[in-house]
Amino acid sequence: MEENPAGAVGKVVRRKEDARLITGRGRYVSDLQLPRMRHVAFLRSPFGHARITRVDASAARELPRVHVFTGDQPEFAAVPLRALSALPSYVETEQPLLAREKVRFAGEPVAAVVADDRYRAEDALELIDVDYEPLPVNITAWLPPTEPLHADAPDNVLLERTFDTGEVPDALAGADLVVERELITNRHAGNPMECRAGVALWDPADDRLTLWSGTQVPHIARNMIADLLGIPEGNVRVIAPDVGGGFGVKAVVYPEDVALCLIARQLRGVPVKWVEDRAEHLLAATHARDHRYVVKAGFRSDGELVALDADVTCNVGAYSVYPWTAGIEPLMAGGLLSGPYRLQHYRCTVRGVATNTAPSGPYRGVARPASVFAMESVLDAAAAELGMSALDIRRRNLITPEEIPYRMPSRLVDDSGWYGECLEKAVESIGYEDFRAEQARRRSAGENPIGLGLACYNELTGLGRAAAAGPRMPFRTGHDACTVRVNPDGRVTVLSGVTSQGQGLETTVAQIVADAVGVSYADVDVRIGDTNESLWGFGAFSSRQAVIGGGAAHRSAVTVREKILRLAAELYEANVDDLGLVNGDVRVAGEAKPVGTLAELARVAYLESNRLPQGIEPGLEATQFYDPIRGAFAAGAQAAVVEVDRATGELKILKYVCVEDAGTVINPQVVEGQIAGSIAQGIGGALYEHLIYDEGGNLSTGTLMDYLMPTSAEVPELVIGHLSHPADNPLGVRGVGEGGTLGPNAVLAGAVTDALGVQVPHLPLTPGAIWEALR
Repeated sequence: MEENPAGAVGKVVRRKEDARLITGRGRYVSDLQLPRMRHVAFLRSPFGHARITRVDASAARELPRVHVFTGDQPEFAAVPLRALSALPSYVETEQPLLAREKVRFAGEPVAAVVADDRYRAEDALELIDVDYEPLPVNITAWLPPTEPLHADAPDNVLLERTFDTGEVPDALAGADLVVERELITNRHAGNPMECRAGVALWDPADDRLTLWSGTQVPHIARNMIADLLGIPEGNVRVIAPDVGGGFGVKAVVYPEDVALCLIARQLRGVPVKWVEDRAEHLLAATHARDHRYVVKAGFRSDGELVALDADVTCNVGAYSVYPWTAGIEPLMAGGLLSGPYRLQHYRCTVRGVATNTAPSGPYRGVARPASVFAMESVLDAAAAELGMSALDIRRRNLITPEEIPYRMPSRLVDDSGWYGECLEKAVESIGYEDFRAEQARRRSAGENPIGLGLACYNELTGLGRAAAAGPRMPFRTGHDACTVRVNPDGRVTVLSGVTSQGQGLETTVAQIVADAVGVSYADVDVRIGDTNESLWGFGAFSSRQAVIGGGAAHRSAVTVREKILRLAAELYEANVDDLGLVNGDVRVAGEAKPVGTLAELARVAYLESNRLPQGIEPGLEATQFYDPIRGAFAAGAQAAVVEVDRATGELKILKYVCVEDAGTVINPQVVEGQIAGSIAQGIGGALYEHLIYDEGGNLSTGTLMDYLMPTSAEVPELVIGHLSHPADNPLGVRGVGEGGTLGPNAVLAGAVTDALGVQVPHLPLTPGAIWEALR
């Protein structure tokens, strides 16, 4: 039967989360209060690199109701973090929960103190006496190392790989133009609203551990904490309540997380709480984007890209982050550097180099904001030398729909191809011809120059098990599970493996399930973030949740719907093919009135089993997994017009446009919010945010007084356009969580070059950097 086309998917609906979140009733880890709760503080190294010769905690231990834990205690020494990878070049290293023998970055935890409140814990930290023997410090990954961080990696290289396709030397030799560039990107961090936080409680009666954590990956955390602590996974429960932002920073299992669980086991039955402050976050949470690109690209005289040769070095910090390894950024950079451009001859060597800085980990857009900056900068440089426009050189090289599926030189398979359409729509929205006329007028009048920047990108979303673009870890992150249950009253409960940090997933999953089952959106309740409720979900990263979590929800809902209609066909003596379910009413094709309701059927399924037809079991519930196998590429293009003050180097964004192909749009408001938020984050990285270490390995930008972030005053009004070419998955969706971050570096750098005729080869694009380039 053909269903009522008026459903929830594709509409803006009242978000289910908003009732609590916008009225101050959100439930964050920071809000959690339990009886007898005590508080944890960590003593952190003041040195970037040093041997620990002595730790004396005796004075702190003499304080009443204070417990002190150090790295040499057996229960901590026995549980190091070792991020594993099967890549041949990968050097496996060990990260202690609490440093012993030596510290490798300023901010590394050395000891933990438990007290009745955080103030007393901080006071006790000051009584711990640690003797350090300073060692030479390495903070720049592309300079020769002065001292190995790890004995197993004497050159500090933790991973190296070369992507090699075609005949690069010959193609470069035959090119009409070869462009060479060295580009350096800035180091920055996620800075979510709520920093890292956790509460751990060990139940001594059942030997069970409960961890409330602001994590993006509760199921992964449960699996790995159980493994590290040597306890059955069924005895570990991880609850991610409302999470105040994550951006990848909370997709890591940190030493502090595991230490908190060990402390809870030691204090059996006493809950312990740790909430990171902002200074700790800037100092010790994962960083990202600290890359150098040395690129050589060959072009024909008509602008065709014929070869790309690149050497990419990524600063991965002091440790191989758990469980994603030191390969997460370099491998993603090498896998996607060529972007949405046609290319046969490609060679790219990537390496992850350890330094005495905070570990580098996943952060919204993993590596691609840097790699897109490199690729687009090369295209802009070639266009200038060939006398072409930046627009025409992109038109010449973009993959087209006719070439899909397109095998990229890194062997990833691009299933989109709508890049040209995104670009043309962005150019139209920016007012390209009017801009050029105004640019010429300003030049002739001697006014502050304006410039236009462009960037095209392909965002790999919803990675399936065959679309690995990163380290070969012992597990594959291709699938999620979802349970859809019709309750005896006819309402629907969804137990989903997705995890939310503000993406509105309680809303979008409810929209998916409502339409697939055939009930109203208001009758669907979604529960997420508790490993004891949902079967499995890998969590929030790689723009995967609409594609994979949504796919699992859709499959489970369809399975439940099929059982509902089989039951209805028997009870109402109708042909199952003639039946439909619309807003909870059972309808027969051609009849004006419904023949029954879902609530009536649910009562039979649960409470009146004597009426169940033969062959139909009680209950209306289904659990399904979904794996997209490869994933779904999302096409995107961005354009911006900027004005530059020649006297100061100050940059002002006059107009910003983004066009993305999200495939099927589940909720237009959520999609626009994700795109706008990611662009704002990208603008922050392009213009302001920079984590700077001094020569001694000390973080110089350790507060928000020094580490600049954009506010609403710096983020312009955004013009966001959409395409909707369905992807090959149950819902036709493409992820949109990260794409917006990929363009701003390239767009704004290209706009500065277009305005001034000079290139700024390093980020961020501060007024000082632009002024120096003008000199």
